[in-house]
Amino acid sequence: MTLYRAFAWNRDARVDQPDGALWFPRPFQGEGRHDNPAVYGCLYLADRPVSCLVEQLAPFRGQRLTAALLRRRGLPLALAALQIDDRALILDLDDPIVLRRERLRPSLVATRAREVTQPQALALFRRYPRAAGLRWWSTWEARWANITLFDRAAPLLRVEDVHELALEDPAVAEAADWFGMRVA
Repeated sequence: MTLYRAFAWNRDARVDQPDGALWFPRPFQGEGRHDNPAVYGCLYLADRPVSCLVEQLAPFRGQRLTAALLRRRGLPLALAALQIDDRALILDLDDPIVLRRERLRPSLVATRAREVTQPQALALFRRYPRAAGLRWWSTWEARWANITLFDRAAPLLRVEDVHELALEDPAVAEAADWFGMRVA
């Protein structure tokens, strides 16, 4: 399965080193939906480029889209296509059977309340030691699947492609259009 990641990219870094496509940015984690950096690092991925780019542009909605908004920590944003081994166990939090078994309510899976989602993720991480990650729906568009991969999934990943994002990139244009952002 191919998954996508938008991230601050250092093109000189090895893929598993800081700011590489397969680097789990644990030092910067703590406020994300499923973050528990004292126990694991995670990657936030999506089943399509627009979903991960919408997440990156959301803080800037209502603004004009400029090249400066495609940079993080002085690095360019890039889009990586990552292949995960088809045998990887991804717990699907969009599956009613999983939700019932885990006693999770859909409204509490999709909430922005991190004091709810982080303990859920930690409990699932501990309960399923073979799980590579969690699948859940985007809070921007329920048809988009987001995947949180735990760092124990690193051996199951390989990079298919990485490219620096630009204003002209079709995926950037699609994400900007989602928020009605005009390109400056």
